[in-house]
Amino acid sequence: MTGFKSKLDEILRWVRGKRVLVVGDAMLDNYVWGDASRISPEAPVPVVKVARETHTAGGAANVALNIASLGGKAVLFSKFGKDEAGRKLCDVLDKAGVGVSEGCVADGIKTITKTRIVCRRQQLCRLDSEEAASAYEFDEAELKRWVVPELKNFDALVVSDYAKGMVSSELVKVLLENAPEGMFTALDPKPRADGKTSSSSNVYAAFPPFSVMTPNRAEALELAGLSGDAEAFPTEEVFARLHGRFASRNLVVTMGAEGMLIGGGGVCVERIPTVAREVFDVSGAGDTVIAALSLAASAGFSVSDAARFANVAAGHVVGKIGTATATPSDLLNF
Repeated sequence: MTGFKSKLDEILRWVRGKRVLVVGDAMLDNYVWGDASRISPEAPVPVVKVARETHTAGGAANVALNIASLGGKAVLFSKFGKDEAGRKLCDVLDKAGVGVSEGCVADGIKTITKTRIVCRRQQLCRLDSEEAASAYEFDEAELKRWVVPELKNFDALVVSDYAKGMVSSELVKVLLENAPEGMFTALDPKPRADGKTSSSSNVYAAFPPFSVMTPNRAEALELAGLSGDAEAFPTEEVFARLHGRFASRNLVVTMGAEGMLIGGGGVCVERIPTVAREVFDVSGAGDTVIAALSLAASAGFSVSDAARFANVAAGHVVGKIGTATATPSDLLNF
C-alpha cells in the first residue's frame, strides 16, 4: 500500500467535483456522550450523566456526506419526515454541501433515527425510532417524476440499502433501466430482515446489472445462501454464487480486519490487506467504502484502484468514534 501514495494524490485530484446521486435509506445518527460511575437503585443498569449530545447523517445520508467530504458533489434521494429529526438531518446535509432531491421530505412519518449512548468511548446501547417499512416507499410514478429526469446530470449512482423500506425491486428496476449508458452504478446491499435470501434476490436481480456490489462479509454469505457461522470464508463459492444471482460486473467484499476481496465474473482476483491502524468504531465504514469507491470509479479509475482508495478512507474512519467521514487531507496524512 506504500506505493499507492502517488495514485492517491491522483485520485483525489480527479474525483473533485464528480456528481453522485445517492438513493436509499437516510437516517439521523444521534450520539449522547456521558459517563457512568454508579448503578441505578431502580434497576441493575448504569446511570449515565450526560455531558453533550451530537448528531450527524446516517445510512444513505452518510454515504452522501462522505462523497462531499472527499471532494465530490452529492445529491440525496430518500424519504424522511418533516419532524425535528428531519430538520436536524437537513441541517447537517446543508452544512456539508449535500443537496436534497425534491420529494424527500414527507408529512406524517418519522425520520429514521438511531440514538447511541456512549460512555468512556464505549457504546452502552442504541435506541432506534422508525416507521413500518411501507412508510418509506416510493411508487413508480413518484420515481419517474423526481429521479429519472435527474439521472443524466450525474457521473455515478449509488444505492445504499439498509432494508428500512425504501429500496425495492421497483426502485432498482426504474433506476437501472433509466441510468445513462456508461454510468457507474453501485449497490451496498442488505439482506432482508426475515433472512430469506430469495427476497433479497428479488430486490436486486433480473435487471441491468450494477457496476459493483459492496457487501460486507456477513452480507455476502447471507446473499449467497451460506451460513455465516464458519470461521473460514469460502471465497470461490461466494463469488460464484453472487455472480450467478446478481450478475454485477464487479464484486468488492469488505472483510473487516482481513481487508477486501475484489473480483468479477464470479471469480475473486485480488485481496487487499486492511490499512486500519486501530479500530474504535466500524459504524458507517461501509458507507465510506461505497462513497469513495464510486467517486474514484466515476473519475475513470479501475475498480481495483477505486477499492484501494476506499480501503484507505475506511481505514481512517474506523479509527474514530461514531459515524465519521474523511477529507482529502485526512487520507494524505493517514
